[in-house]
Amino acid sequence: MSVRLGLTGSIGMGKSTTAQMFRELGVPVWDADETVHRLYALGGAAVAPVAAIAPGAIEGGAVSRDRLRAAIAADPELLRRLESVVHPLVAADRMAFIAAHADAPLILLDIPLLYETGGEAHVDAVAVVTTDPETQKARVMVRPGMTQALFDQILSRQVPDAEKRARADHLIETNTLEQTRARVAELVQDLTGGSRPDA
Repeated sequence: MSVRLGLTGSIGMGKSTTAQMFRELGVPVWDADETVHRLYALGGAAVAPVAAIAPGAIEGGAVSRDRLRAAIAADPELLRRLESVVHPLVAADRMAFIAAHADAPLILLDIPLLYETGGEAHVDAVAVVTTDPETQKARVMVRPGMTQALFDQILSRQVPDAEKRARADHLIETNTLEQTRARVAELVQDLTGGSRPDA
């Protein structure tokens, strides 16, 4: 049975880069964000249920994230209804991925809002990517369209880095690529060495 390792971290901490390093070592990676994009795309399983509760969010037969954000801003109650239809679809996709890779010694579940959504209940251990606040801010502020106000807003919706670090089973410092790559290799070795980590 595979070890399911959850990967999470606040914005700008290097999570996507870290997940790619696991992929390069042959670890199957399930990406929560990529799954939602797929479900929202033309022909995706979430399009019809989202259209039923937020018809204005559909554009060209797909869910428009911009239109959906605007609809949620106009009707905060919409978010709860949206989650009630999208979360089960995401969960089903995750379980199908795990089943499809049942022979893999280690599976990485890349979940940005893992602690915020109770995702730790679905994994055997959690790895948190982290760096110092100055590096984090520098990485985020160069993103297109990013402002200090938006950065602050995003951070306010995320469990603070200090709390994530305290709750993590494993920490991955991402100050340099070399440091991150070495830590990922170490973790893969540890978690596939035959002993199952404590949940």
